[in-house]
Amino acid sequence: MAKLIASRSEARLQYQVASLYPMLYRLERKGLVQGKWVEKPGERRRRFYALTPAGRKALAAQRSAWREFFSALNRLTRFSNAS
Repeated sequence: MAKLIASRSEARLQYQVASLYPMLYRLERKGLVQGKWVEKPGERRRRFYALTPAGRKALAAQRSAWREFFSALNRLTRFSNAS
């Protein structure tokens, strides 16, 4: 997951693996993600996480808030092509 975040953000965001698990546990306690253990023969068991409906709703709200924030910054600085 840390590698995926770094790759998709073009290395602008980087997380240590040890910091991701506490974040995932907090999200799970809040009901925003759901973890599931998966065991396969000959492999160590792994925990996979998926957004819950509440998580999708929270994500949509956060995306909207960030869009509004960047829109306000763009108006303030008069940038027209900021993404």
